[in-house]
Amino acid sequence: MSVIALDIGTTGCKAIVFDAQGNILGAASREYPILTPKPAYAEQDAELVWQFAMEALKESIQKSSDKSPKAMALSVQGEAVIAVDKNGKALRTAILGMDTRTTFQNNWLKDTFGEVELFHQTGMPCHTINTLPKLLWLKDAQPGIFNKAEQFLLYEDFFIRRFTGQAVISHCLASRTQMYDLNKGKWASDILEKCQIDESKLAPLAPERGGVVGNLRKDLANELGLAGELLMVSGGHDQACAALGSGVIEPGLAMVSTGTAEVVEVAMKTPNLAEDLQKGGISIYRHTVPGLYLAMTLNHSGGLLLRWFRDTFCKWQIEQAKNLSEDVYDLILKDAPKIPTGIYVLPHFAGSGTPSLDTNSKGAILGLTFAADLPTIAKAILEGLTFELRINLTLLKNAGVSIQKMLAVGGGAKNRLWLQLKADINNITLAVPKVTEAACLGAAILAGVGVGIYSDYQTAIKSVLQISDTVLPIDENYNAYQQYYETYKQIYPMLAQLYHIRYKHS
Repeated sequence: MSVIALDIGTTGCKAIVFDAQGNILGAASREYPILTPKPAYAEQDAELVWQFAMEALKESIQKSSDKSPKAMALSVQGEAVIAVDKNGKALRTAILGMDTRTTFQNNWLKDTFGEVELFHQTGMPCHTINTLPKLLWLKDAQPGIFNKAEQFLLYEDFFIRRFTGQAVISHCLASRTQMYDLNKGKWASDILEKCQIDESKLAPLAPERGGVVGNLRKDLANELGLAGELLMVSGGHDQACAALGSGVIEPGLAMVSTGTAEVVEVAMKTPNLAEDLQKGGISIYRHTVPGLYLAMTLNHSGGLLLRWFRDTFCKWQIEQAKNLSEDVYDLILKDAPKIPTGIYVLPHFAGSGTPSLDTNSKGAILGLTFAADLPTIAKAILEGLTFELRINLTLLKNAGVSIQKMLAVGGGAKNRLWLQLKADINNITLAVPKVTEAACLGAAILAGVGVGIYSDYQTAIKSVLQISDTVLPIDENYNAYQQYYETYKQIYPMLAQLYHIRYKHS
């Protein structure tokens, strides 16, 4: 008995067929580009994403020994919005979460509703990342498309509409749009009315307790090579799915997911809407697990920064990795120094994430000397990303968000050096699940619970979650990084002054 998980990320998609014990029967992935036609723009061809996702699905099913999986659920990137016509076709490219063109609309929301009031109602701090200001931009800048659109969808409901004929969105993903009332558990009709957004153009919300939302169309089932009927189950935001897939299903459990972005998710019984979290841009939203909420930190760069470094400066290592069948990042970091590098990398290559949320901030590398070589700079990138992680964990703890145990997932969890840096710099023990593709595993759990393979989420976690490694902090390393961390905290405030002066006069 098996299920399919489809993960639609920012830079790529993965399709994995899992059995009931969490073993991978078949897997495939595809990468696709982010389009940046103008400064501050980040878009994507949703039709291309659909095409690549179908390719990955077909390949994963071909590799699987079970051609009759029972259900499929989706794990998707958040905030991206797609205007579609009456046939569900995208009318323009998707506007991604990392897009920051909506400063004017974001300021209008602050003035109209109040930052604190919006946060208390929706759990989403005011920021250009949210879906709502993106829709307002579309209404202001491209009214023809805005008025022509039959629906405004995110990737989950966009795909479910294609798969079943009817768009449906999970409460989890809807609660990341800034258009969802966190307390009432439905679309915030008062916000939508004030923003002149027709609620009927948003996808209906899935049942709160999850479950089947439709059947895969027969023509698509035939195209994918499926032998039987496939049921579609409500999915969720990729990071929330990753939290589920790593076992974060009780208050106090936390996950650090290092993929394109680096995210921390902490489970809570009730939404913590503390002022420090609002000011720090920490979003509070619905978990995929009913009755739980999540606090989320975000570093836009994450693994994307290491990928940029790889593609820009490590052509030789890429070729060598192919020839030797080795991991390219292991090859890049092979001769990295054992001690702190003394080089500071501010990883704000796409602006800063939480808690400063400064779209004008830029990346920086400080402390270079002629002794700096490629592996040293690569390790310094990991150090900078991990310093950012510590800043966010400190904010959460100071705001009363309990973190009792942390699990590490995503592509970054495959790199032992990076895991050890996370443990050392944050003085925290990390548990690493056997399946680090936690977002896909979380979607598989949703599919399995939805069709009754598992009786509940606790049973599912006991069935599929295995811890493969535990990384303990080394006191000597923690002490060594203390002074570097204190220096690192001063870098952004100093450079921010320069960047803000520059944008003020440009």
